Amino acid sequence: MNPSGYNPKDLIFDDVARGKLISGIEKIAKAVKSTLGPMGQTVLIESPEHTHSVTVTKDGVTVAKSVDLLDPVENLAVRIMKDAANSTASSAGDGTTTAIVLAEAIATLGLNEESLRDHDKTEVIRCIQKWTDATIKRLTTMSKKLTKSKMRDVATISANNDKEIGALITDAYTEVGVDGIVTVEKSMTEDTYSEVTHGIKIDRGYSSNLFVNNQKKDECIMENVYVMMTDHPIENILQIENILKPIVENRASLLIIGNCSQGVTNTLAANVVKNGLKFCSVIPPQFGYKSHELMSDMAVALGGKYFQEGMGDDLSLMTIDDLGVASKVIVGTGSTVIIRESEKDDEVIERVKELEVQYTNTTTPNEKKFIKERIACLNGGIGVIYVGGNSDVEQKEKFDRIDDAVCAVRSAQEEGIVAGGGLALFICSEHLNSVLPTFSGAEAQAIEILMEAYQAPFRQILENAGKDPNEVINSIIYKDCNMGYNLKTGEYGDMFKMGVVDPLKVTKNALKNAVSVATTILSTNAIVTMARSYETE
Repeated sequence: MNPSGYNPKDLIFDDVARGKLISGIEKIAKAVKSTLGPMGQTVLIESPEHTHSVTVTKDGVTVAKSVDLLDPVENLAVRIMKDAANSTASSAGDGTTTAIVLAEAIATLGLNEESLRDHDKTEVIRCIQKWTDATIKRLTTMSKKLTKSKMRDVATISANNDKEIGALITDAYTEVGVDGIVTVEKSMTEDTYSEVTHGIKIDRGYSSNLFVNNQKKDECIMENVYVMMTDHPIENILQIENILKPIVENRASLLIIGNCSQGVTNTLAANVVKNGLKFCSVIPPQFGYKSHELMSDMAVALGGKYFQEGMGDDLSLMTIDDLGVASKVIVGTGSTVIIRESEKDDEVIERVKELEVQYTNTTTPNEKKFIKERIACLNGGIGVIYVGGNSDVEQKEKFDRIDDAVCAVRSAQEEGIVAGGGLALFICSEHLNSVLPTFSGAEAQAIEILMEAYQAPFRQILENAGKDPNEVINSIIYKDCNMGYNLKTGEYGDMFKMGVVDPLKVTKNALKNAVSVATTILSTNAIVTMARSYETE
């Protein structure tokens, strides 16, 4: 506590500052890169404040997030490295360990390179960024389109070579279609399984358990259902009298997606129990503008009208023609699935096209995810993989692997695949080696740094498996460009044919984020931290 508002700082410069940065980088990288590859090791993480069980994981970003160091300068380096991992996880969903391995290699090579001082450091950094852009273009030309068989390979490899999980994820993606989405949730049992719905799924359940008509599954299941969609608060049953009358007369089914008061909910539930009517109500999904967007999408998909208070719509004027129509509705305790009656019409197709343009133009990861969910809502393909385990520790570890694998497949669908096992970047390293003699000065220095850094993931994967990287490199270096080593089978061959592949988007984003972080560290010469005093007994 400093009442004067004076906050003293520690300043560190030049070699001392760089030495501390390297030390911090090496510590976090050593913890994270041990997880890389099919033979990577797990990491045990103690929970903060000792409040939960131990986490056992092979997920790079989980390991990175858990690391904080005592030394403030080393910890600054750790925080910067975390940015590389987090950015890669946000943009591609996987590749966090690769990003940290690359960032460590580029930063330590640059900081330890004596000859770097003989050149303009700013020019070297500019050249590193220039050749990184060239590498990304080269990776794009090396990529291939994702096929169903290769999708299984991507999922299996990302799930730590678990074939069952790879098959589960592949089947889910195949069933939901190109525009569908697959999410991961924790199972309430020890089993791991998937459920795919060809309809609209919202994360809201019934507002009263009296609506339940399938006691075994604890669900309200209705067929040939009218669907009312509104953001109006329904305080009195008389507000929706015009709708209820024809529904009751025809013994039809009605799902209300709206905010019903407790009195209205009780009235509807009582009619279900006493009179055998088919009603159910759920509150609207999401909040704020997201709720309005999803409700509007549902109205388009179901052929109804979304009655909005802000637009001046009057519930008392709603007719049965304003309701959406679904062939089946399944309402559980925490989710609702609405299965459409017919194929997509022109209005749905047009809305999907608009959303695809929005998705392309949006840069925020969370917003991209939301738009993807909206597209899936309209196209009607939603898959959920429920992850089970015999213990919390096992479930957490498996959840991380499956979540990474799901994200990896999604990235591969978007931009294709490249040779896996670190080979794609290794091939780019060989290309840099071939052009190096034609350059000198800062440009040659940048190429040398990247050339060695690009080999780091390839070498680390082999080291984690107990192999001699140089021996493997000598066996593949003069072969065709996709020749690599399959650690699982112990065979040399074409990595694409052997099914050892990585998503281009993951490799590309890992490289971009690693270079961004590493060049920030390379350009640092002074470090300012809060002054700390440590009491000793």
